[in-house]
Amino acid sequence: MSVNPDVLIVGGGVVGAACARELGLAGQSVTVLDPGGFSGQGWQAAAGLLAPQIEGASDETMLGIGVAGREYYVSHREELETTSGIGIGLTVGGIVRLATTEADAEQLREQVALQRQHGLYCDWLDEDEVSDRWPWLARGAGAFLAPTDGALDPSRLVHALIVDGNRLGVRRVEDRASGLIIRSGRVLGVRGHEEYHAGQVLIAAGAWSGRIEQLPRPLSVEPVRGQMLAFDRPRSLDDFIAYGRGHYLLTRGQEVIAGSTMEHAGFSLEVTEAGISGIREAAIGVCPALADLKVSRTWAGLRPGTPDGLPIIGPEPATPGLWYATGHGRNGVLLAGVTGVMIQQLMAGEATLDGATDFRPERFWSR
Repeated sequence: MSVNPDVLIVGGGVVGAACARELGLAGQSVTVLDPGGFSGQGWQAAAGLLAPQIEGASDETMLGIGVAGREYYVSHREELETTSGIGIGLTVGGIVRLATTEADAEQLREQVALQRQHGLYCDWLDEDEVSDRWPWLARGAGAFLAPTDGALDPSRLVHALIVDGNRLGVRRVEDRASGLIIRSGRVLGVRGHEEYHAGQVLIAAGAWSGRIEQLPRPLSVEPVRGQMLAFDRPRSLDDFIAYGRGHYLLTRGQEVIAGSTMEHAGFSLEVTEAGISGIREAAIGVCPALADLKVSRTWAGLRPGTPDGLPIIGPEPATPGLWYATGHGRNGVLLAGVTGVMIQQLMAGEATLDGATDFRPERFWSR
């Protein structure tokens, strides 16, 4: 590997690791600059849900890239698990979204009709059909079923991406980027405790992306705290993933995981009584079997949010050599793999996914 890599990636979370792997697969030399540890990264506020249909983005571009993100893992799982030796816990057995009122039911039926018009597989279940399939869920006004949505284990995914990146020659350096090195209008590298030079620099630092100095424009990414909790799993519960009452539940191993909050609390990782209480109440409302159980653990992470809810992916037009892959909000795990593909293709000057221009960095601020 050359002393100066082709690409220096700032940020070693799920998006940075996915981009590093895709660039490595394309034959690029890559260095990842990561502050180390896993405290607060956005994927820690994620249950690993692959739910583009259930979450039902009204924006066609987001729905399209979300489905592409889900299918990336379906089509690449075997390769990634084989080369890394790590199972990512992928399941695509479907997700159900409960309607608690007739108004909810009407809205979800419209969502089913709209997605069918786009050629997506989904269904509407009446109250009795829901009770027959998931007798432990609360009765309501029916449910929207996305049979091909699912989930994976975020921590195992990050580990697999890092291990496979190492196999491909990706170099990882523990340091926190403080600012860019720019000369004659072009980015040459990044400053941390030391200076790091590269042909191109990719900002994938999640909620911290906008805090890097010498950025050529304000980067509209702010931290959004997500609190989560887990119960010990009752033996009576089969595997399931369900949305309802503004939250979600899923079984993973011996736990039932529930989440999550969306809070503008700066960079605080505090787990609050109000946040956990709200999640617990909603979880019991969806699955009454949890009512007598104590919360076994709690945690939080910081998602990188943007004003319009879309990620920032692509080149910085004002500064040659500078790229962004950040601002994925609550979709970081879902979109990590496909973001890596997009970045690799864009850097190579190749055509990429339809709608990619909607994620362009300059949409918020012009110079």
